[in-house]
Amino acid sequence: MLFLVGLGLGDARDITVRGLEAVKGCHKVYLEAYTSQLTVGHKALEEFYGREIIVADRELCESGTDELLNGSKDQDVALLVVGDPLGATTHTDILLRAKQKNIPYKVIQNASIINAVGCCGLQLYSFGETISIPFWTDNWKPDSFFDKILGNYTRGLHTLCLLDIKVKEPTEESLTKKVKVYMEPRFMSTSQACQQLIEIIQNRTENTDLTVDSLVVGLARVGAETQKIAACTMRQMCETDLGPPLHSLVIPARVLHPLEEEFLEQFKLDV
Repeated sequence: MLFLVGLGLGDARDITVRGLEAVKGCHKVYLEAYTSQLTVGHKALEEFYGREIIVADRELCESGTDELLNGSKDQDVALLVVGDPLGATTHTDILLRAKQKNIPYKVIQNASIINAVGCCGLQLYSFGETISIPFWTDNWKPDSFFDKILGNYTRGLHTLCLLDIKVKEPTEESLTKKVKVYMEPRFMSTSQACQQLIEIIQNRTENTDLTVDSLVVGLARVGAETQKIAACTMRQMCETDLGPPLHSLVIPARVLHPLEEEFLEQFKLDV
């Protein structure tokens, strides 16, 4: 059987009891390490679980899934996923491939940023469509996600922005070569995300309801002991350092519930 096990967000102890039982009983245990990152390294997981863990990079999860699935035909194999296992389409695709091969699977779910974002005090049922903000390059600056933010904003909904990470990404120069060269890992910060958002706003020919002085909420390392939350204007967030990854950004609705306003006050920056 293939087990897809959610790890939660904080540290090795956030795995569920069912998840830990599955890990201890599996022949092989993989850690998916490119759609998200745990605040502790895989060595901490090995120590807590008492098991060797194989780090599964992007190539294994997207192109080499046969290694995972073929191993699951005769023995139990676990794929560990930071947050909840079904938070990324990569994992849904793995389950579909397992079904095609008649390999039974079991999903053991856990907390993810999608529900843990409630730690900032904004009510979960007032969130609209979640969006992703990608790293820009000199020649590639997509901004279609901004219209989704505006759509949520005009409907009085909050927007959770998931920020880009780059882990084991090949350089453009190496893509045409036999030997790939990988870039250093990069994790987008709330500061970088707001800088890109401001550039989009400034380049728009029409006025938008969202401005550089609109309220934003930055979240870092949600679920960890070092969790940090800051609420300020988009302009101020550009100059705010929330420390190490992972970061997320929330664009709150223009009008907040009184309880939301009261809860956010504790995170307002003194400027």
